[in-house]
Amino acid sequence: MNKKIVIGSRGSKLSLIYAQIAKNKILQNNNLKDEDIVIKEIITKGDQVQDVRLSEVGGKGLFSKNIEKELQEKKIDIAVHALKDLPAIETKGLIINAFLERNDPREILISRDKKKKINELKPNAIIGTSSFRREFQIKNIRTDLNFKLIRGNVETRIKKLNDGLYDAIILSYAGIKSLKIDNEISEIFSVKNIIPSAGQGIISLQCRENDNKILSILKKTNHNETRQRANAERNVLKVLEGDCETPIGVHATIKGDEIILEAELFSLDGSERFYEKKISKIENSKELGKELGQILKVKSNNSYKK
Repeated sequence: MNKKIVIGSRGSKLSLIYAQIAKNKILQNNNLKDEDIVIKEIITKGDQVQDVRLSEVGGKGLFSKNIEKELQEKKIDIAVHALKDLPAIETKGLIINAFLERNDPREILISRDKKKKINELKPNAIIGTSSFRREFQIKNIRTDLNFKLIRGNVETRIKKLNDGLYDAIILSYAGIKSLKIDNEISEIFSVKNIIPSAGQGIISLQCRENDNKILSILKKTNHNETRQRANAERNVLKVLEGDCETPIGVHATIKGDEIILEAELFSLDGSERFYEKKISKIENSKELGKELGQILKVKSNNSYKK
């Protein structure tokens, strides 16, 4: 191979771990050498603006726009994204063509003393999160807790916790596992207690939709079961026109030849919860997502929207 394949990634430690995982998977499934693929760090606005909610400065796309721009301008060939950070509507001319096998999608709690679980925190304890979904879900477990915005990468958030700005923080298990800092965890929430964000724990690979060489490489790298789960979950978001402020958890599992999809949607103030669960054949994963999204849209009467 003459021209090197360039993988674009955010520059955080976790993002670069994901990029390396993606590179290794591509090498495992294609006749390529290590030197054929290079990783390029790209600074995103989401990494630069860390003192306000994403929704106030452009939404989820802040983590992907700069990377997608480099893809469109042919400065990179493959973009690596944490799927949960990607907007539900795909960017014109680009395609998410591969999903790596899903990591653990559950949520975890890290308390300042590393021991206290959610029900052991002091009354009115301060929880750090940037997600309305997580806030409303935790309020279903304990109504007395207070919530305070927290932004930044995993290491930054843990430092803010240790500096005494919060009593506990909520993060995704997948990131903690990938960083190999499981010892920080105080509690792991079951998916039944906290339904995660759509696509949580999934690394997705994106390329130009007319780049046949890269499309072929990524096709060999794709994990099909994860793709089906991702399709179902993201189609719920698409129907609801969900963004980073939409308080919704969506999770799909596969048993045999069936896909089980469940979701919970909250009203904008968190006072109402709308839950739905549906089962279908795996090959109908996209339609299942659309169907469940439509049911939630009707049930909620658009109370999740501003």
